[in-house]
Order: sequence, then C-alpha cells, then structure tokens
Amino acid sequence: MTIDEETKWIIEKIFDLAYHGAGAAKITRILIRDKVPTPGWLNYKRYGTFAHIYADAPQEKAYAWTVAAVKGILKDETYIGNSVHNKQTNISYKNKKKVRKPEEEWIRVENTHEAIISKEVFEQVQQQISSRRRTQKNGTTQIFAGLVKCADCGWSMAYGMNKQNKKPYGYYHCSNNGQGTGHCSMHYVRYDVLYTYVLSRIQYWTAQAQMDEQVLLTQLLQAGDKEHSNAVKKRSTELKKAEKRKAEVDRLFAKMYEDWSAERITEYNFNMLSQKYQGEQQELDGTIGRLKAELAVEQETASNAEKWIELIKQYSSPTELTAELLNTVIEKIVVHEAIKSPDGMREQEIEIFYRFVGKID
Repeated sequence: MTIDEETKWIIEKIFDLAYHGAGAAKITRILIRDKVPTPGWLNYKRYGTFAHIYADAPQEKAYAWTVAAVKGILKDETYIGNSVHNKQTNISYKNKKKVRKPEEEWIRVENTHEAIISKEVFEQVQQQISSRRRTQKNGTTQIFAGLVKCADCGWSMAYGMNKQNKKPYGYYHCSNNGQGTGHCSMHYVRYDVLYTYVLSRIQYWTAQAQMDEQVLLTQLLQAGDKEHSNAVKKRSTELKKAEKRKAEVDRLFAKMYEDWSAERITEYNFNMLSQKYQGEQQELDGTIGRLKAELAVEQETASNAEKWIELIKQYSSPTELTAELLNTVIEKIVVHEAIKSPDGMREQEIEIFYRFVGKID
C-alpha cells in the first residue's frame, strides 16, 4: 500500500479528533461542517467511479459523511501498517452474498506497509471506542463507562441503581464482588459523590491552565516523585561533568600525539598513555550515552505534561461532565474501599489518573 499524500490529512484529522475524545457522531458533524471531501467523492473526481451517485448531485454530496464511514476508518488497521485478510466469506457456493467472519478467524499481517497513524494513537482510540456507551434514560451511566476501577482487584466498577429509597440514586460497586462470593469487597460509591468530586478536580485543573500554563507545567512536573526529580538533577550534573572530562581527555590525547610526533615523549610512554586515555574515552562515552538516555525520559515527561495541558485547555470552566471530557483528560478513576470511623463518619479515597501525567491530585 502506498500512502496517498493528498488525502492522508483526512485520516489524520479523523484520528486526531477521536484521540482528543470526540465520538464518531461528533467527528461526522465536524467533517461536514469543515467541508472535508468523502472517499467516494474523491474517487469520483479522480477515476469517475460512482458517477451515478455524484454526477448530478448537489455540492453538499461531496461532504456527506456518515457515522458508519467514520467508525469504519477508526477501526481500520490499514492505517497503522497492518493488512487484515479473511474478514468476509460467501454464505455458500450458490449464494454469493458476503457475511462477516468472527474476528478470531481474521488473518492479520503486521507492518506490511508504511503507517499513517501511530499504534499508540490507534490503540488509545480503540480503548475510547470500547469504553463509550449509549446514553441511558437517566443520563448517567455512560459517561464513566470503562473508567472507574477497583483499587484492590483492578476490575471495572459496575453501575447499579438503589430503588428502595423514595428518591432512587445510582452507585458503583466492584464487578468482581461476585454477588456475595467474596472475590472482592463492594468498594461502594454513590454516583453523585463520584460525579461531584471528579467535576471539582477537573474544574480546578482547567482553572489552573487558564491562569498560567507555565506555572501549571511546573506544578505537574513537581507532582512526581521528589527523589526521582533529585536523581534527574544529579544526572544532569554528572552529564556536564562527564562531557567536560571527555573534552579534556580528547585534548590531552591530541597533545600527547603531537608530543610523540615531535619526539618529546618516548614510544613506550605514548603507548602506555594512549591505552589509558582510550580506556577512559570509552568509559566516558558509555556514561554520557546512559545519562542522555535517562534525561530523554525526563524530557518525555515534560512533553507529556504539555500534551495534557493542551487537552485540559479545551474545556474552560466546565459546569458538567460528559463522556467526551472524561475520556479526553482521564485515563482511569480508582475507587478504594470506604473506611468508617468510630463516630460513624465514612471516608473514602478516590484517585484520578489523568492521561499522560498520571496521578497529580
């Protein structure tokens, strides 16, 4: 497969929108609004195919994207360099109608051609698609779908309704609770409590991003392990020291060679010093390479923090939570078992792990 340089921007745009939390329906509306041409229209303009559809159609037909078409693109592994075969078969040799085979029967060959979309982006989009649910009548369960996890066993939390009270309310509980079999404890948390807490934290971070991005970036970087930060500073100092010594050894080696050429030192001393300096050069090269690699990891951390700030900036002073917002900025929400104090007060820890930056609250 050869990448179509003229049209790959369309695929990149679709995946970028999905990566930042937009669902297929929203992406479809954006493509139509921005007048992005459909694959069918592009084929017609290039090769004259589907002329019976496009020849006398109004101009809007060129941008008539459908949700099904967008979903098909978002699930297509062709864009990450894979070829997938054996996806369909005929019903029988008499009936040529195609039917879709189960995914486990597909034949997947990886890295057969150049990718347009990175595997990281593709996998994140697939995760968001699988976690997104249809809106329920009460408008609650879908927004946290796939995000809420049990702190002890790691299983997803299941949504339930308490209808025994006069005023019914929703709640989450560990899906590994086993209906009383004791695989895990309930980790019970009311929906309204979870909703209020998560909204308050997102409101806090969106406000920080609006006030001063640089201060927020510093805050995010400092939210990590202090010992790790200190180690990074130490590595920076070590790198400068190693590079300085390497330059000095290179200079000494060059001077020694000049002295040997000018017969200011004996060949015996030259060979002895040459072996010493070459050994130190190799050791310093290894040290410098290791330190640079370790510092590159820290630079990636900074880059991730900047990515998250760009995501959170999309939402200015949110007053409600949506599935799109949650899937854009949050990786998972971990719910711990509640602890009751002697006076009957109930305390419960809820951890929010944000995309790219992890736990920062």
